[in-house]
Amino acid sequence: MRVKAKKRAKNARGTLGLIACLLVASAVLRLGGDAGQAWARGAEQDSATAGQTTATACKTDDDFHAMLKGFQKREARLEQQEKAMLDRHQALKLADRQIESKLARLEAAEKELRRTMAMADTAAESDVDRLTKVYEAMKPKQAAALFEEMSPEFAAGFLGRMRPEAAAGIMAGLSPQAAHTISVVLAGRNAGAPTQ
Repeated sequence: MRVKAKKRAKNARGTLGLIACLLVASAVLRLGGDAGQAWARGAEQDSATAGQTTATACKTDDDFHAMLKGFQKREARLEQQEKAMLDRHQALKLADRQIESKLARLEAAEKELRRTMAMADTAAESDVDRLTKVYEAMKPKQAAALFEEMSPEFAAGFLGRMRPEAAAGIMAGLSPQAAHTISVVLAGRNAGAPTQ
């Protein structure tokens, strides 16, 4: 039993030694962490002091003044460009308004022109209708003499509007050559029209 007691004592010493080593290692790590933070704080203070020294040194440096002048020139150039862009934007707005105004006047003039043309077309149509009725009311021989003097296209236009009986009487009084030419014009007027 004594041997067992010695073994137990030996095992207990080994366990206690291991626990002691772990405690020492933990203390070293804690101290090392605090030391790292202290070193970091010192480095920050050193860099802040160095930054103040550099800033003080840059205030009198010729390169700093040259760089500052360059920035000022660039800022002035950018301000000029911005002003030019604003001026151009205003000019474009003014041009847009003028274009819209001219376009409105043009549309109004176009409507007026269409109305005038419609009135002129209506007046011309009614004049042609009246003249066609006059030719229809004439004696066929007298009308034929007038149609002989007209161009074939013009004569065909009137004959195409007349009642068939009146047109036949006038065609009968025309010379064969004039009657043929007017007939060709009348037949060809709608030859190019689509059939479907």
